[in-house]
Amino acid sequence: MTKTAAVPDQDALCRVGKIVRERLSADPEIYRIETDKAEVFAVGGFLSAAECERLCLMVDQTARPSSLHEIGYDSGFRTSYSGDLDPHDSFVKGIGRRIDDLLGLPSVVGEAIQGQRYLPGQQFKPHNDWFYTTEKYWLDERKRGGQRSWTTMAFLNDVEEGGETHFTEIGIMIKPRPGVLLIWNNALPDGRPNEGTMHAGTPVVKGAKYIITKWYRTRAWK
Repeated sequence: MTKTAAVPDQDALCRVGKIVRERLSADPEIYRIETDKAEVFAVGGFLSAAECERLCLMVDQTARPSSLHEIGYDSGFRTSYSGDLDPHDSFVKGIGRRIDDLLGLPSVVGEAIQGQRYLPGQQFKPHNDWFYTTEKYWLDERKRGGQRSWTTMAFLNDVEEGGETHFTEIGIMIKPRPGVLLIWNNALPDGRPNEGTMHAGTPVVKGAKYIITKWYRTRAWK
């Protein structure tokens, strides 16, 4: 496909994709999930048990009903509770810098770390993290830092039942394991948004699910 203006930030997504892909692939402690539909990596033990416990408490303190642009909580599409962790907190800042360093990206392109909590029955239906540039919200997101390039998501606790991360196009279900960091490229190698990254947070059946998420943009995030 020829690169055109119809695919905003394509060159940047291609460039950033290459930088992070090469960095992660060169690290023997990072596992790449075998699929030709998306670039998905996992890092075991990225967070310690104590760090996970502390982050869970922080999530509880910031949690509020989740929303998704113009889709409200009442739609049932995303029924978790979420909130941005304090970016000025030294502990949170340290976690963010470790993720930045792992990917080899400058901190200015990273969004604030968001904490998310799912209780029994709560879920996040299949969605992509990249922005649909034909939607009205893209006008604001373009000014805030452009398209999302990579997603990082860390599990903070064991879930008694349910709460898997389901990559629906790839056909894999990832069970929460505390301390594990998932990483995926939201674009194809040529910089086009990747439909293969469609994923869902399946309903929690028993217990609770805690995670943190940090997204990266193509430009400085505002």
